[in-house]
Amino acid sequence: MIVKANLVQILERKIIPAAIEVNGDKIISITPIDEPVEGFILPGFVDAHVHIESSMLVPSEFARIAVTHGTVATVSDPHEIANVLGVEGVNYMIENGNQVPLKFNFGAPSCVPATSFETAGAIVSPEDIDELLSRPEVRYLAEMMNYPGVLFKDPDVHKKLEIAKKHGKPIDGHAPGLRGDKAKQYIDNGISTDHECFTREEAEDKLQYGMKILIREGSAAKNFEALIDLMPKHFERMMFCSDDKHPDDLLLGHINQLVARAVARGIDVFKVLQAACINPVKHYNLDVGLTNVGDLADFILVDNLKDFNVLQTYINGELVADQGKSLVKPVPVHTINNFSTDRKQPRDFQLAATHESLQVIEAIDGELITKKVTAKARIVNGLLEADVSQDVLKMAVVNRYSNQPVALAFIKGIGLQEGAIASCVGHDSHNIVVVGVDDKSICKSVNLIIENRGGISAVGRSAEKVLPLPVAGIMAVDDAETVGREYSELDKFAKELGSSLGAPYMTLSFMALLVIPSLKLSDLGLFDGDSFSFVDLQV
Repeated sequence: MIVKANLVQILERKIIPAAIEVNGDKIISITPIDEPVEGFILPGFVDAHVHIESSMLVPSEFARIAVTHGTVATVSDPHEIANVLGVEGVNYMIENGNQVPLKFNFGAPSCVPATSFETAGAIVSPEDIDELLSRPEVRYLAEMMNYPGVLFKDPDVHKKLEIAKKHGKPIDGHAPGLRGDKAKQYIDNGISTDHECFTREEAEDKLQYGMKILIREGSAAKNFEALIDLMPKHFERMMFCSDDKHPDDLLLGHINQLVARAVARGIDVFKVLQAACINPVKHYNLDVGLTNVGDLADFILVDNLKDFNVLQTYINGELVADQGKSLVKPVPVHTINNFSTDRKQPRDFQLAATHESLQVIEAIDGELITKKVTAKARIVNGLLEADVSQDVLKMAVVNRYSNQPVALAFIKGIGLQEGAIASCVGHDSHNIVVVGVDDKSICKSVNLIIENRGGISAVGRSAEKVLPLPVAGIMAVDDAETVGREYSELDKFAKELGSSLGAPYMTLSFMALLVIPSLKLSDLGLFDGDSFSFVDLQV
């Protein structure tokens, strides 16, 4: 096979008309030509940090869509399914991903459970980490979210770091807001990347200590605008990632969108492409070709270097996407799960009032961090109730692994005027997270998820909807188009119920993520991520 186009030589900073000859899975020759050619050949895009599970698609289905956007590989952290099913879940992701051409590069989840302040479905021990990292297909130690454990010398945390070093594999970081000496100490333990920077100053701090910074733009956390102006100076130590991308957003685009946005800002195209195509391959030592003779034939053909509309995607010499159509065939999906809790009653969500003020979680649109605020409690017949007039809604986390008392709190920023929304995609333990205006709606929304052994749901006065997620309670068995359409309908319904958030369900899914400050709710209680301790709801 010979493909003729303008070859973008990123590191050489040149573009030459060329004929690229592919034999089997490799490029065997690149010949400059004098004739005019259309289109541009460049290495495929790599998502440098993504949780495939957050797309609500199994890896094979994620791949079918991602290749249409020029993605040839991902650096994938399977800690979502690992929190549900442990190593069995990691094996599931690897085995399903191996059935399609896209190159999933899975890591060994470092924090399962993410903290000791929540109930997960499994534990991944240092011994499990050692076994996983001994496999060539497991490329790195996935994000070390327990940064207090790093700083305060937690034995298990440091054992995992040493195991990664023993295997010579990179260690991913996760330390939102960490700066100064603490950031340096964290990085000096061998932690090489961070995708959690939400200010330029934080990223610059970490860059000066030798860390590589990922610009994240997902469905909820959007840090592109805050960080992109660092790229002209620091492009050699930056990458792009989505982290968490919902199915409707994935249908629209992937890393190609970030590349186009960066170039539109006037950033040198070669610098942008180095971050998008080359840096992840080099950092994680991926088996991904970079359009050199002898490389694996992983490359894309785009129409221009402004819009980056992907015309064709090749992986290992195979055409996997053509003119926006995926040529990756669907594969049969079997389900595995870990879900064991009974239907709830409205009384399970009642809470007696003891004080007149509440500590309230304030969600921030487009961010994973939250604020701590106080609000006057609305008390009806001695019970704490949601106060729609203040946008102070009731929130609950329901243990999905056993029958336990429901944890309750209050949240601001969701904006519902009626009903409730709920999700079993609740990072990282994937218990059921629900927000609503009354106990009956909250209960009904939770029970829709319990009946389907996983999913996302919404309940209003006139309708109720649910998207079943039977694979580990967090992924669907259907094709991406179906899941994307049903998710879009739920997203629209949540907004009709009053939510003003750009991505209500993605934001909801992070309200139980204790390792990101400030105030969150686990199945065990209200948690302050700054002091890393439980706190009182009523004050």
